[in-house]
Amino acid sequence: MYPESIELLINNLKKLPGIGKKTAERLALEMVYWDDFDLEKFAESVGDLKKNLHFCETCGNFANGSKCVICINTARDHKSICVVEQPTQISILEQSRIYRGYYHVLGGKLKPLDGIGPDELNIDKLIQRAQSEEIQEVILALSFDVEGEATASYLVEELKPYVEVSRLATGIPLGTDISYADTGTLTAAINRRYKL
Repeated sequence: MYPESIELLINNLKKLPGIGKKTAERLALEMVYWDDFDLEKFAESVGDLKKNLHFCETCGNFANGSKCVICINTARDHKSICVVEQPTQISILEQSRIYRGYYHVLGGKLKPLDGIGPDELNIDKLIQRAQSEEIQEVILALSFDVEGEATASYLVEELKPYVEVSRLATGIPLGTDISYADTGTLTAAINRRYKL
């Protein structure tokens, strides 16, 4: 129906989460009318995404260099680490403005049936941080599903000899991913976290 270049763009846009064929078509046709400068800047930003994106050597968050903006911020509470599954969850917690400590990204959660065990996650570095830094508390901000619960239980056993371990309080519905929680729910969950 459309020239090959538009069809290719539609097919690529459909790969994005939440974008179906109709939305992808609408977005592609909108871009046809962008001026050359805006279109080139858009293409450049997509092309440079993987080239310029790094993962923080300390916590695993997205970074422009070797460390993320949170890890280089010395004004944050250096006594706590909040553990999340993915870097995208950090921005969600930051929007609540209730937590002011540092973070640690696991890179997923334990899924033995999929071959994801402790060695496939960023757990060793978390234990090293708990042992070597002035950390007093590790807050587990993991999803409340079977894999998240299993991961939390494993981390409690590994971290308890070194630091106090707490978990986000309920308030986030069981069986859901914290990526979809609103700011109010996250604020209540952090304020009502409990010790493990």
